[in-house]
Amino acid sequence: MRPESKSENGVAVAFGRQLKLLRIRAGLDRVEFGNRVGYAAQSIASFEQGRRIPQPEFVDKADRVLDAGGLLMALKEELARSQYPAFFRDMARLEAEAVTLHVYATLAVPGLLQTEDYARAVFAMRRPLLDEETIEQRVAARMARQEIFARKPMPTLSFVIEESVLRRPVGGRSVLHRQLEQIVEHGQRRNVEVQVMPTDRTEHCGLAGPFTLIEKHDGRRMAYVEVQRDSRLHTDWAVVRDVEEQHGIIRAQALTPLESLDVVMGLLGEK
Repeated sequence: MRPESKSENGVAVAFGRQLKLLRIRAGLDRVEFGNRVGYAAQSIASFEQGRRIPQPEFVDKADRVLDAGGLLMALKEELARSQYPAFFRDMARLEAEAVTLHVYATLAVPGLLQTEDYARAVFAMRRPLLDEETIEQRVAARMARQEIFARKPMPTLSFVIEESVLRRPVGGRSVLHRQLEQIVEHGQRRNVEVQVMPTDRTEHCGLAGPFTLIEKHDGRRMAYVEVQRDSRLHTDWAVVRDVEEQHGIIRAQALTPLESLDVVMGLLGEK
């Protein structure tokens, strides 16, 4: 279990120091270097000071422009992981490797289904408050996770979402409307199933809270549980089996995927 921390991002700081040394070695100031890689001098300063995590495209360009011989590119994978809060980094890696992913959401639309505006609203409401730079970094990281939908071979993905989540206007009505549209779009993919858990269910097996079940290529299965920015990844077979049993009952109690898409379409039609 690892709480979210405001501590310094060691990977970003190390990358920034290397970047600065290589830039100075090349005889470039931040403005000239920024022009060559297509970034403002202010952004270069943020990268060098470890305050902002660069995107992979920047790392590739910087490595070429500074003739770094792969030194900067060697940090790309660690940089990608470090853009997530500390408590989610292991889960982000496992999610990217999963062949099967089952998500039960009770508080907000699952991150993999979120639109950029919905994600930004979620992070903006976080308490204690996140600064604007951190919010934009978290939004970019969340959007990057959605590359899972383009992966080949396609993973099997399922989502059970509480009806109350779909009615909560996070970010405002227009943001929610676009979010519901995106849920419908993803729900129509061949490898994705979205189910709604109606609020009026008298029997409900999911009152203990949200979770994610992960299966890897080697058959290993894990359960990830996150509450109040603390997380736990369960690998013990008995614990994972219990969560899988709970998940099976939750899916049986929820609406079918077709019924669920009808519900979401109905919400889209509400004013």
